[in-house]
Amino acid sequence: MLGLPLATPGISVGLLGGSFDPPHKGHVHITHWALRAFGLHQVWWLVTPGNPLKSHGPAPLAKRMAACRALATDPRIIVTDLEERIGTRYTAETLETVTAVYPGVTFVWLMGADNLRGFHRWDRWDDIMHQVPIGVLARPGEQLAAGNSRAARKYARYRLSPRRAAGLIYREPPCWTLLNGPMMAVSSTELREKGEWR
Repeated sequence: MLGLPLATPGISVGLLGGSFDPPHKGHVHITHWALRAFGLHQVWWLVTPGNPLKSHGPAPLAKRMAACRALATDPRIIVTDLEERIGTRYTAETLETVTAVYPGVTFVWLMGADNLRGFHRWDRWDDIMHQVPIGVLARPGEQLAAGNSRAARKYARYRLSPRRAAGLIYREPPCWTLLNGPMMAVSSTELREKGEWR
């Protein structure tokens, strides 16, 4: 499909979806962490047209894409409006499409611990668990709630210990891990509230 990232069979790609409204150093931090911890070749920032769980729309997509590209200078980070191009709005639909379009590429869904806490509210969240391995990265103040979340409890027996995280890309889903480590206390919400965006 025109305008989609290039990926050859045999590589591993982390998918970090979000509004990136705005992007910040915390996004870069967890991306580099995921590249190292899971042995990924690339991480794609999936800049979403809009978040179905949020009542207010984000800043224009073109503005968010430009800000992401200015911040993500590592060539292993690919900024893409893939969901806009393929016409998907929900993660389960996006994963169905990318796994069909990129045969032989190993995908891992990446999320912050704050997203795992509310993961059961996502559309077809059980399907997502069975589509690709999931790497969850620490967010300030979210570890306990994430570890006790509905999704974490339901899929407890499929949880990979952090010391075995490098093997995540070789596991068949459902498989997930929750990593703890150095965190950056910055959020898009905080930056918007400070008036540093829009």
